[in-house]
Amino acid sequence: MATVTECNLAGGLPGVIGSSEVMQSVCQLTRQVSASSATVLLTGETGTGKELIARAIHELSPRSSGPYIRVNCGALSESLLESELFGHVKGAFTSAHENRTGRFEAAHGGTIFLDEINSVSYTLQVKLLRVLQEQEFERVGDTRTIEVDVRIVAATNRDLLDEIEADRFREDLYYRLNVLPIDVPPLRDRQDDISLLLEFFAGMYAASNQRPEPSIPAATIQLLQGYDWPGNVRELQNYVERAIVLAPGNQLTPDLFPPHVVGGGSARTTAIRPRRGRDVESVTRELVGLTMQAAGPGAENLHESTVSRVERELLLQVLRECQGVQTRAASRLGINRNTLHKKIDEYGLGDESR
Repeated sequence: MATVTECNLAGGLPGVIGSSEVMQSVCQLTRQVSASSATVLLTGETGTGKELIARAIHELSPRSSGPYIRVNCGALSESLLESELFGHVKGAFTSAHENRTGRFEAAHGGTIFLDEINSVSYTLQVKLLRVLQEQEFERVGDTRTIEVDVRIVAATNRDLLDEIEADRFREDLYYRLNVLPIDVPPLRDRQDDISLLLEFFAGMYAASNQRPEPSIPAATIQLLQGYDWPGNVRELQNYVERAIVLAPGNQLTPDLFPPHVVGGGSARTTAIRPRRGRDVESVTRELVGLTMQAAGPGAENLHESTVSRVERELLLQVLRECQGVQTRAASRLGINRNTLHKKIDEYGLGDESR
């Protein structure tokens, strides 16, 4: 069974598994940016491994001997997050019974990883901007300025340009964060790595559950490579753990995975998605063409209205899959963001897509 080191073919990043071309590019870029102290912005869908990249940046940097502090910005309210990041002094608010050191102060000399940076309130973004620009802040309820030497790595699963357009994110903060952007690809774009990930997770969960090391038949790998993995690596990890627990023998056979993953159950819903290199209009007209053929003679008058209906549903489905992130949806649909904006307005999809 492969270890992390043996599986780690993607440029030698600690903890990052993959040998696909796209992951090799990500790892090469990660190594390049690690040597500096510049701010890094990690983008990518939930479950793609952005935190692994953030930790690798720290461990490969000159700051590796310093602290690595992680903050999930989406898990706390505005007031709690402010206190968590910057600390507070005794009496600053009702429950402030003593002074508290914030995460920025604790990260002095090291790296702070701000996960789900898009969740930070507009008001608190002003304080973050100051830390980025001046490397200084005040604790909540205090007037004394604290200077810190901290490298910031931020991550988001949303398109911050869309958040700026919606007045939820400050444009000046975005440009301060987006010094060294790294986009972590979804698992569906690196399916050659699935066999390595399967092997690693199977070994890990077999050991933790005192089970024998399982073998993974080629049929299982092939079926899993055909699934779209909306939950990305995290979803694969969870299903491998489930398979290890349920396996009656020492093989991870397809029946140990959920039917919708291996394509054997009626619960599976297959997304209509353009293939690479094909835009939404060509896919829509192909689908409509098939519909018209099935409808037979006399269906010509239905063509344009059917095109509109099918295109609307396709746009809506992809927007929902991308959680309303228009840049990602436009890329998947094969159109630019301006065209997508126009189509969203044309079909009135703004509210529905979110």
